[in-house]
Amino acid sequence: MTGIIYARYSSDNQREESIDGQIRECKEFAEKNDIRIIDTYIDRALSAKTDNRPSFQQMIKDSSKGLFDVIIVWKLDRFARNRYDSAHYKNILKKNGVKVISATEAISSGAEGILLESMLEGYAEYYSAELAEKINRGLTENALKCKYNGGSVAFGYMIDDDQHFKINPTLAPVVLNIFNDYISGKTQKEIRDKLNNKGLKNANGREFTINNISKILTNRRYVGNYIYKDVVIENGIPAIVPNDVFDKVQEMIATNKRAPSRHKAVDDYLLTTKLYCGKCKSFMVGESGNARGRRYSYYKCVNTKRNKTCDKKAVKKDWIEDIVIYQVMKFIDDDSLIEMLVNKILSIQGKGSPMLKSLKKQLAQTDTAIENMLNAIEQGIMTKSTKKRLDELESTKENLEMEIAKENISHPLLTKEFLYSWFDGFKNFDVNKLKNRKMLIDTFVNSVVLYDDRIDFYFNFKDNAKSLTLSELNTVSDLSSSSPP
Repeated sequence: MTGIIYARYSSDNQREESIDGQIRECKEFAEKNDIRIIDTYIDRALSAKTDNRPSFQQMIKDSSKGLFDVIIVWKLDRFARNRYDSAHYKNILKKNGVKVISATEAISSGAEGILLESMLEGYAEYYSAELAEKINRGLTENALKCKYNGGSVAFGYMIDDDQHFKINPTLAPVVLNIFNDYISGKTQKEIRDKLNNKGLKNANGREFTINNISKILTNRRYVGNYIYKDVVIENGIPAIVPNDVFDKVQEMIATNKRAPSRHKAVDDYLLTTKLYCGKCKSFMVGESGNARGRRYSYYKCVNTKRNKTCDKKAVKKDWIEDIVIYQVMKFIDDDSLIEMLVNKILSIQGKGSPMLKSLKKQLAQTDTAIENMLNAIEQGIMTKSTKKRLDELESTKENLEMEIAKENISHPLLTKEFLYSWFDGFKNFDVNKLKNRKMLIDTFVNSVVLYDDRIDFYFNFKDNAKSLTLSELNTVSDLSSSSPP
């Protein structure tokens, strides 16, 4: 597992030494749990109440590159104190396959906030879908004109003053060589090494990775397709790669994916970073092997696996995951507990966003100004200045509506009806589906500590510890036929 460290201090009574202390404890945690640290991001004298932190934003951006699996912070408040920002950025990280871990809070003390974050993520997605058309109106218009809409520019292209895609005469030949090298039989790793040995950099100014090469080889922009979300326009931008070359590469990629020796089977270990060894309090991580033609999957303590300093025995993956899922479903079926959580979540919500109130006030003033202008036009007052001013007001109104929509997504106020409906939605989950199992564990499980004689469960709400002996567990779980370890 690879990771990075994020450290931050804000107030005058915290000094540079506090950063050193955070990093030291994060490194000790990483070493103990067999996490290889590849980089450190630091923000000095910056509050977590704002997301306007340079290193923080760079870390979020870098999470999309597939370079690290976890972000280690000294405490969770180093990441964010604003639960809405926390939910927003953790959702981005989640989509990029990255988790946030506290080095000193294996069992979080503010766990109900994590539950709220999960709800906010789901609510934001719902609200985003409701407002997508309004928010993306201008971007869609740009897309229909094949204009650049922001974000990273595909390697080999550049943007002109009119926001149209143009071929970069220096880098476009590199793209074509990548395709030709792959057709000639070179592997993606060999192509990556060749480019890096020449000192070439990818679109982000870094060394090429296999992921970069894979994306280039499958990017239909290189045959002239303009692509923005659901908008695809053939011959919308200049082509770098001939169609027959691109099609040949796609055939080869499909053939290589089917080759049995190319990839090993990968198990989904749903309790990664959540399952702890009861003896040494380190992570228990996934491990698999084959015996007599059958594949076996386990969780094993990292200290047992790495340096034999712990004698905790491995446990079967299906057995422990089924036990945890069963406990989650029991939690969801407890109506009195759900009612308590709904009331708690409602009580800890903010009173609304000051920015949202200001934007709504500006929108009301703009609407009034537009109404006055229209009344003047109806009375025959129409000049070039009038038309220009009306256009400015309409543009201001559209921008304000977009900002209000974005603010509503970032700072939604959850209603009691929504919360009860959200919890009820889990009751009918098919717990045999991988997607559903993952969602249940990510949403409700804070951590699980496995001892030789019992399991301690910590869910995402206060007073959340629950302990069951193995003999009790053997009589309650009916989700799986798999035997205990």
